[in-house]
Amino acid sequence: MKTEYRIFIGVALFLIVAAVVYGWWTDLSMGGVEWIGTTALVLSFLLCTMCGGYFWFVSRRIDPRPEDRLDAEIADGAGELGFFSPGSYWPFGIALSALIASLGLVFWMWWLIGLGIVCVLLSTSAMLFEYYTGTRRTAEH
Repeated sequence: MKTEYRIFIGVALFLIVAAVVYGWWTDLSMGGVEWIGTTALVLSFLLCTMCGGYFWFVSRRIDPRPEDRLDAEIADGAGELGFFSPGSYWPFGIALSALIASLGLVFWMWWLIGLGIVCVLLSTSAMLFEYYTGTRRTAEH
């Protein structure tokens, strides 16, 4: 996790420098700070800082992974990495549900917003519990 938090903190430092330079530059060229871009850069800095802080917090509590050690060999990373879904249609359902909700927001139709939110919750739950319900047929059968 050390690699990840260093990347996020590096990007966060770049973003705060960019926000300061952007605010200063727009103040010089336009006679006032352009607040939307400056705010977007500051909020991006805060988001990267939050992610980097989380990875830093986690990296202190776990053993160093092969990616974090300078003396690691390629064979140190061998083995099972976890379970990855061979294929699922639920991400498409989540995207379709989000589309319904966002169309409701665009046209300000409260019933379409509600329908979209319900569909997002149902499709997200279905994807989350996809492998915990019933018997799923696999390629071996």
